[in-house]
Amino acid sequence: MVMNRIIAGTMLALSAVSASAADGLIAVKSAHSVKDTMDRFETAAKGKGLNIFLRVDHAAGAKKIGKDLRPTELLVFGNPQGGTPLMECAQTAGIDLPLKVLAWQDGAGQSWLGYNDPAFLAKRHQADNCPVVSNLQKVLAGLAAEAAR
Repeated sequence: MVMNRIIAGTMLALSAVSASAADGLIAVKSAHSVKDTMDRFETAAKGKGLNIFLRVDHAAGAKKIGKDLRPTELLVFGNPQGGTPLMECAQTAGIDLPLKVLAWQDGAGQSWLGYNDPAFLAKRHQADNCPVVSNLQKVLAGLAAEAAR
């Protein structure tokens, strides 16, 4: 009986960690493959004048060490017009900038596009009332929708 309580408590603790690990993550279901979703996001971001700093193919990296990973790509992007005002509200937000978007394929073969909610980032850095947050949210939501549809 004690062991059952320990196991139940451990499972509850593990599920809490899993739930909190995704705090602030906005995930959008994509109608395209991971690569196509990321290509579409990159094109849309460039069209808005955003800089693309880095694109990482995590599955290709895993393959280099003999591991299999479902398609997973990360894109690092942004520009000073969006990031600087957030850092003016809280300079520590620079640890989360430039912005990132992740495209991945789940176990059922569904592609997703995810990014950190700017409101979550602002809260993380005690900048809840930062005026740039709503603009960043609109831009990211628009880019994600364009890439995923």
